[in-house]
Amino acid sequence: MWRLCESAHPVLTDEGGAILDERTGRWTQLTPSASAAVMLLLASATTEQAQALFAVHYGIPAEQAAADVRAVADALAAQGLVATGDTPAAVRRHRRGWWR
Repeated sequence: MWRLCESAHPVLTDEGGAILDERTGRWTQLTPSASAAVMLLLASATTEQAQALFAVHYGIPAEQAAADVRAVADALAAQGLVATGDTPAAVRRHRRGWWR
């Protein structure tokens, strides 16, 4: 299951959106299609399901949808906005001497 990290706060609409990274205070702006990809990734059980729904939504070939959704997911992961590993979001982690 794909999810954003705890410090990422999305504001997503059909007209686009943004994700606030509370660690840095920076906003990542999203195009309407990138916002749709994120919404589908968050709502789907698997990345493949999100890609299939994206293909149907935009009426594009499955390969293109997979590449587009993967590009959005990879770009957000590169910015540190995607949760990694199997650790549930509710589990507190010790970082730099502070409990979060």
